[in-house]
Amino acid sequence: MLKVGITGGIGSGKTTVCQIFEKLGVPVYYADQRAKELMEDDKQLVADIRKEFGDEIYDAEGHLQRAKLAEIVFNNEEKLVKLNSLVHPAVFRDNQSWNEVLAKKGYPYTLKEAALLVETGSYLMLDKLIVVSAPEEDRIKRVMERDHVNTEQVKARIKAQMPEEQKVKYADYIIFNDRIMDLVPEVTKIHIDLMNLN
Repeated sequence: MLKVGITGGIGSGKTTVCQIFEKLGVPVYYADQRAKELMEDDKQLVADIRKEFGDEIYDAEGHLQRAKLAEIVFNNEEKLVKLNSLVHPAVFRDNQSWNEVLAKKGYPYTLKEAALLVETGSYLMLDKLIVVSAPEEDRIKRVMERDHVNTEQVKARIKAQMPEEQKVKYADYIIFNDRIMDLVPEVTKIHIDLMNLN
């Protein structure tokens, strides 16, 4: 079974593209969403986070105090690196067992959707990489609508990420998400190609 990664800058439309793949019957592992769940469900990870950031980082019901954690890590590079060094291996293990189950079920390939596949080097563990690309003005508009933020806030987020033109250098496939009517044919073409690789 092939393991395919899908990434792209903020507001590029990764989720929309993944939903099209899902309609084609491809299982998608949403790494960033899964990381949030594991930070509350994975006993070992929870213990490691408590040890590093203190018990008060979780409330009495065991829910992670995300705002409190964000405040700590975004003002302290060292703490952010430490948090990532705890979360990324947990996500990696979870994704591996997810893939094992699906391989047994006979799926030709799976997708792993994550914002930082290239930055973390985790794309190297995958067989193929898809990068979703979109014009900056489209990305800004989408994020403003989705997150109810202003232009400056979105531009700051974009600036904090790896530039899109750098990401596409690592891609086996590039999906240009600038015209919604072209998306389904583009995804279908890649899907057929990946099916034929097996």
